[in-house]
Amino acid sequence: MFTRRACIVAFLFAALLFGAPAMAQDNAGNKSIVVASTTSTQDSGLFGYILPIFKAKTGIDVKVIAQGTGQALDTGRRGDADVVFVHAKPAEEQFIAEGAGVRRYPVMYNDFVLIGPKSDPAGIAGTKDIVAALEAIQAKGAPFVSRGDRSGTHQAELALWKAGGIDIAEEKGPWYRDIGQGMGAALNTASAMNAYVLSDRGTWISFKNRGDLTIAVEGDNRLFNQYGVILVNPQKHPHVKQALGQAFIDWLISPDGQKTIANYKIDGQQLFFPNATVPGA
Repeated sequence: MFTRRACIVAFLFAALLFGAPAMAQDNAGNKSIVVASTTSTQDSGLFGYILPIFKAKTGIDVKVIAQGTGQALDTGRRGDADVVFVHAKPAEEQFIAEGAGVRRYPVMYNDFVLIGPKSDPAGIAGTKDIVAALEAIQAKGAPFVSRGDRSGTHQAELALWKAGGIDIAEEKGPWYRDIGQGMGAALNTASAMNAYVLSDRGTWISFKNRGDLTIAVEGDNRLFNQYGVILVNPQKHPHVKQALGQAFIDWLISPDGQKTIANYKIDGQQLFFPNATVPGA
């Protein structure tokens, strides 16, 4: 009669004898990387479109951690990702300066849009000055939803308040709803509240639960939204899959990768515009 301890020992011995070689073989043949990226690249459907194409060409499986840019960069700093693919250039340059990443490559851009209810309580619909629009929202106490998650979108929003001379941390009131969540959640909250919200255009185009929301302000040069990709520094984190991660980066910035990004459309609308060859992007 086998005791419980004997059963466990027998199981572990069998696993060691028969399972370990197979496991080692799986790991050796496992061509996969982890990419920490933004919710916009995930929520917009871009990854769902380009990653199967990349895998078909290279055999490399990309596992995405979708979070705000600040969180994605922190994931890279901890060595919990091989590549970061984000959209906040000053934060990306700081990441490189710290030695957390090897080199930043520009990949693509789109723009931010200010979304709001069709009733337009701030009276800003159809205007192009994003700073003046935010000043009007604050002056009238019109409901506004902020991601509040250190994402690239949140950082862009904070910079725009600052450009208008508004210290939002000091001057926000009940009208300002800070949710600490991703773009999809922020749009859902804005839809439920009939509130204004800053969104990347890609996620807005793919967003289905619009309710009474529409684009209120667009076209201001200050709404430009650049994306960059960085290999996490393998000198700091030796387990980083340098060759596979760089292969993903090289494909993104190659003519084939850039064309694939440009080909992603929803209802005929292109969501991202490749610009890997633009100096200083």
